[in-house]
Amino acid sequence: MNIKKIIVGSSLLVSTLFAGNYNVDASHSSVEFKIKHMMISNVTGTFSDFKGTFEYDEKNNTLKELSGEIMVNSIDTANAKRDKHLVADDMFHASKYPTITFKVTKIDDEDVYGDFTLRGVTKNIKLELENGGTIKDPWGNFRAGFSLSGKIKRSDFGLTYNDVLEAGGVAIGDTVKLNIEVEGIKTK
Repeated sequence: MNIKKIIVGSSLLVSTLFAGNYNVDASHSSVEFKIKHMMISNVTGTFSDFKGTFEYDEKNNTLKELSGEIMVNSIDTANAKRDKHLVADDMFHASKYPTITFKVTKIDDEDVYGDFTLRGVTKNIKLELENGGTIKDPWGNFRAGFSLSGKIKRSDFGLTYNDVLEAGGVAIGDTVKLNIEVEGIKTK
């Protein structure tokens, strides 16, 4: 038998033994965003309906894979009128594009790259990873946690609605800051 094949096979087996699959615990996770309003302040918002799965290597304390889905209609900016406009056809167009998705394509230390799909447009984006590690909770569940943060340009995804201000500038900024807190429970 080829010794090289045995070593490679053993390495894959060992890394699989220490890698766990996790479901995102939405009650202990959050998806938040921030965007400029009238060029002088920020509007913040969240999405309350989301789900995801990830693989986490407990031995090396590293994230291996991640995919998630956000329901656009769950947007909340603390203003019902604005939220209704955000899901309308000239903004997120939630009736045609009900979800926002993210799937990791590459992890490089503290940088996570992934395919982000919004309004039917997919772009590979970069997010910064802050690794929280793993723990066994008081009920015997294994949990892993991490944070992702970064920026996207909404115009890259066809979100171009805006109003020009009388004094110059625009009502809505193009840069959207993302902050995602993830806590997951290991599947049995």
